[in-house]
Amino acid sequence: MSPVAGLNQAEQIPKPAGDTFVISGGGSLSGKVRLAGAKNATTKMIVASLLTDEECVLENFPAIGDAVIVKELCGLIGSTFEESPSILKIKTPEIKNTTVTSLSRRNRIPILTVGPLLARAGEAEVPLVGGDKIGARPVDIHLTALEALGAEIEVREKSYLVRAKNGLRGAVIPLRYPSIGATENIILSSVLASGRTVIQNSAIEPEIIDLIKMLQKMGAIIELGANRQIYIEGVKRLRGVRHRILPDRNEAVSFACLALATAGDVLVEGAIQDHLITFLNICRRIGGEYEVSNEGIRFWRKDELRPIVLETDTHPGFMTDWQQPLCVILTQAQGNSVIHETVYEDRFHYTEDLNLMGARITLSKECLGELPCRFKNSEYFHSARIAGPIPLHGASIKVPDLRAGMAHVIAALIAEGESVIHGVSEIDRGYECIDGRLMNLGAKIKRV
Repeated sequence: MSPVAGLNQAEQIPKPAGDTFVISGGGSLSGKVRLAGAKNATTKMIVASLLTDEECVLENFPAIGDAVIVKELCGLIGSTFEESPSILKIKTPEIKNTTVTSLSRRNRIPILTVGPLLARAGEAEVPLVGGDKIGARPVDIHLTALEALGAEIEVREKSYLVRAKNGLRGAVIPLRYPSIGATENIILSSVLASGRTVIQNSAIEPEIIDLIKMLQKMGAIIELGANRQIYIEGVKRLRGVRHRILPDRNEAVSFACLALATAGDVLVEGAIQDHLITFLNICRRIGGEYEVSNEGIRFWRKDELRPIVLETDTHPGFMTDWQQPLCVILTQAQGNSVIHETVYEDRFHYTEDLNLMGARITLSKECLGELPCRFKNSEYFHSARIAGPIPLHGASIKVPDLRAGMAHVIAALIAEGESVIHGVSEIDRGYECIDGRLMNLGAKIKRV
């Protein structure tokens, strides 16, 4: 391994040969597949390394597109990297640049660098929030929290300029919604702040807990309280760390859905039951089965697929990133199903492509769950009715966002005939070598 600057590191990672998948459907997938490190933890842990001038080592590091972008961001700030298979070493001995106003691709991570930059340099300028086209990113929650910690914020045309002349100080911060990004931002901003910070109504996803574990190893003082409360006592400095990234639960569900949809049998190595309890219950309810072992979790179809009514929610509820692959399965269930999306208001665009492939999915502005959600009486189509069983056929489609991209792949694998999926670089953002791993399970897929 040899050290390289973060910006150059992004250029040195080999890019996939093409941006299109050609998939022939109809076969069952069987075998073993090992999970990579969680995308939603990896990117935040790279940012967390900015909190110290010592070396941080991340194990189980995934080769995914979003990690490349965050390395580019941190490289511009002053980080250097050493990389080998599944391991990334990061060191930021000094903050060389507090202004990053553009990246090679828009991403919502830059706002999370504000806290580390304020702690080490007193100011930060980062580009406006970007990311998947799945609904609004409530960045006002981030800005309000930073102001509560003592930051002064100037909103510019394409960036946020943030200063903290006297340093950040602890505060009690109630969140109107348990936002994952806002919770992470407050944690990253308060571990080196003076005094005590309390986050009320915080997000408690496994990736956040893993970030907390990493920061504890670095010397942070963070406690988990009841009723979604997190307590942070600021410290003077943090040290380097060696930390193993938890396995990606979104990958786990994607591979599980592939097994159920294709009537296959897949052992997902590294899958953790604690992270998947809600999904595992749904798996059984729709006719699937699973077996937990020391290796991971094995999934297969036990009965005919059955319909279900479910709604997404914050952890420990059914994750919003899981509804897309599940929706594909439900097109093959014996009856009509309903999915009520309560996390993002605009996350069903992918169903247009499923309908193009023969599915019968209708969208509704109604709250079709047990309780009204925050999008009640809005203009957003946030519920879906899925008729089944409906045979799917091949089509030429384009990936609209990361998670929808995996739904497209699953649909193509169960469809009759050949499908062409364009824009698969979106899938590469969060899935390491997905085509190679699918081929190892027996999928007829090639990248062109």
